Amino acid sequence: MARTPVSGPGASCRSNGPTGDPGGRVCATRFVPRGELLVRVVIKIGTSLVAPNGQINFTWMRSLIDQLDLARHEYVIVSSGAIACGMFSLGIRRRPKKLGLMQATAAVGQSRLMQTYERLLFGKKVVAQLLLSSDDFSSPLRYQNLCKTLSQLLRMEVLPIVNENDSVSVRELEGAFGDNDELSALVASALGADWLVLLTDVDGFFRAQGGKPRLVRQVRRVTPAMEAACSGKSQLGRGGMRSKLRAALRATAAGIQVVIANGTHPQVIPLALQRRVGTYFSPLRAKLESAP
Repeated sequence: MARTPVSGPGASCRSNGPTGDPGGRVCATRFVPRGELLVRVVIKIGTSLVAPNGQINFTWMRSLIDQLDLARHEYVIVSSGAIACGMFSLGIRRRPKKLGLMQATAAVGQSRLMQTYERLLFGKKVVAQLLLSSDDFSSPLRYQNLCKTLSQLLRMEVLPIVNENDSVSVRELEGAFGDNDELSALVASALGADWLVLLTDVDGFFRAQGGKPRLVRQVRRVTPAMEAACSGKSQLGRGGMRSKLRAALRATAAGIQVVIANGTHPQVIPLALQRRVGTYFSPLRAKLESAP
C-alpha cells in the first residue's frame, strides 16, 4: 500500500518537551495510506508470553501476529524474551547473574527470537531488528538516526522488532529500561504513536477493594500510591506492574493512549484498541501531530 509522508519526504525530529525521550525530541514524520488515516501501534510483549519456562511459545506468537491488521495499520513490536530463549538453547535452568554469561545468553536467544518472527511473518511483512540502548535516546545524534531509521522502515512497510541490546549493554541488563516497558514507551513517544499496548500475563492493573483485588478499567493519572501498591516480578523477566505503570505515565504524558492487557486473550489486540479489555490509561494531553 502506497504511503505519503505528512511532514515531507524525509524523517525529522521536533521538540516535544520533557515527556518524550530524555532529550525531549519526537520523530515527526508520519505516513498515511491513501484515503484512510493510519493507526500506529507499539506493542510490548513480555517474557512470560514469548518464552514461558524459557521455550518459545510459537503457537501463542502466531495467534498474536494473526490479530494484526497489517494491511491498514503500522506496528512496532518491542519484544522481550532473548535471555529466556538463550537459557533454553544453552540448557541453563536459572537466569544468569554473571554479566558475561548473561550477555552471551542474550546473544544466543536474540537469534532464535528473530528467526521465530521471520517465520511467523513470512509472506506477510518483511521484519527488521533494532537492538537499542539508553544511549540511543540520550545522545541527540543517535536519537535522530533512530528516528530516521524507524520512519524509513515504516515507510517501506517493514515491521520493526525492537529489543534491548542485552548482548553488549551493561546498564540495560541492570534494569535501566525495566524489562522493555520503559523502552516501549520511549519508542512510542519517539514515533508519535497512537497506542502503546503492554501485553502481560495478567488482566491489567488491580486495586484492593474490600480486601479483594479489583481490575481497574480506566486510569486517568498514574499516582505514587498506585506504584507503591505493585510488587513482584516474573521469574525470567525483569519487569512487573510497577514498570508498566511508569511506562504508561511516560507515554500518556506524550499524548499516547495506553492499555495494559492479558496477552493470552484470543483477540487481545483488537479488543484492547476498542478499550474492551485490560486497563486503559487516558492521555494526559493532546498528542502533537505533524503539520501537513
